Amino acid sequence: MERLDLLNNMVELPEPGVRIRAVVLTHDESVEHTGLVLPPAAAGHITIKLDNGYNVSYPSEAVQEWTGLPTNEARPSGELRAPAEDATLPRIRLIHTGGTIASKVDYATGAVEAKFEPEEMLDAIPELASIARLDAKKIGNMFSDDIRPQHWNIIAEACAEAFADGCRGVVVAHGTDTLHISSAALSFAFAGRGTRPAGPIVMVGSQRSSDRGSSDATENLLAAVHWAAYGPEPVGEAGDAVTVVMHHTQSDGVMAVHSGLAIRKMHSSRRDAFHPVNAQPIATLTFEPDGFRTEHLPWYDAVRNKAAERPVAASPTLYEAGQRIAQFIAGPWLHAEQIEAVVSTGVQAVVFHGTGLGHLPIDDPQNDAPENALLWRVITRCVNRELPVVVVNQCIHGPVDMNVYSKGRKQQQMGVLGHGLNATPEAVVAKLHWMLSQNMDVKHMLTMNLCGEHRETLRE
Repeated sequence: MERLDLLNNMVELPEPGVRIRAVVLTHDESVEHTGLVLPPAAAGHITIKLDNGYNVSYPSEAVQEWTGLPTNEARPSGELRAPAEDATLPRIRLIHTGGTIASKVDYATGAVEAKFEPEEMLDAIPELASIARLDAKKIGNMFSDDIRPQHWNIIAEACAEAFADGCRGVVVAHGTDTLHISSAALSFAFAGRGTRPAGPIVMVGSQRSSDRGSSDATENLLAAVHWAAYGPEPVGEAGDAVTVVMHHTQSDGVMAVHSGLAIRKMHSSRRDAFHPVNAQPIATLTFEPDGFRTEHLPWYDAVRNKAAERPVAASPTLYEAGQRIAQFIAGPWLHAEQIEAVVSTGVQAVVFHGTGLGHLPIDDPQNDAPENALLWRVITRCVNRELPVVVVNQCIHGPVDMNVYSKGRKQQQMGVLGHGLNATPEAVVAKLHWMLSQNMDVKHMLTMNLCGEHRETLRE
């Protein structure tokens, strides 16, 4: 085909929100695309969201012709009819807090919006109707980095309400950036005092929004609902009071069920961003033609079989939102005046992300680093004021062990807490906040295993 004189044959382009079938000239041929016109990715371009979820952009002059299509030829937006429920299926409540997991494309505008009525979820992922009877509760629409302790309380109470209403399990849709912090906080809320939730509480997120062809939202949500509906009842002390279900690898097909106390987001964008820390997954869920194949890891069944029976938590223990916990990173840039300035604001605890096995820069063996001696003094003053001072592991993996080097022993003599911790830094800080909210003895209970955060069986 001969190349057209594009500048002299420009076609008037449709407005965003119009569904079209367009013929576009590439460098050597014409191609046809069908999809929704979006706001252009760059000036002088047309951007089309294809039916497979991917976006394509071309210079405006490359459009040879286009035909408008009815919007409802794609996926209808508007009032939907709820499918008939199967009364034999378990009842699951979907609790929406925000993030992309429960969002889909609004085909009138091309924007991604939270549309979290059960009918709309089933419209987007009809396979859910074959797994469970679903109802939904929307308690917010926040980026997860905006979630605070008061929101943990709201989520915890919504989970308890779901169980009181007769639900077998709960799925919490949550943004991924702080999902691992919320999962740890909810674990202590339901199991910190020797109890367990009435059923599975599963947290789930999505690394890729549902309008993208590479989205992980559908598989993550299907697997989360399956675990909430058919996974074992939590025992509480196995780190299973709250679980996290996400992609096991970059590829589709296998989801991992993680302890909410032993998980951390370790990549900003990969679909398998969530990895266990000093732990293994609880189980894997593999997609097969007739449903899911569930495989528990041996450690989980071993702990379940030995676990003492716990009473069901009548209601979750809550967090005092006003607690202030200061966090500092140990290293060349840590100075005493920084700690003094923050402590003077009235914090209730101080957490240091220690280097290596949990060390702090408090020695001056060559008499050329007086700032280290000042750090020793200010940390000692904090301890003398009965302010909890805790060290967590900056390395993420591996335990805090202050018995290996003389510096660690010195820190213990100073009153610094944390020796023996092998939980994630976020789980430790959430536990510290929870204990302060419950007026517990932090020094006595910090290293106690309350609900699976420090079990030897979780270590790699």
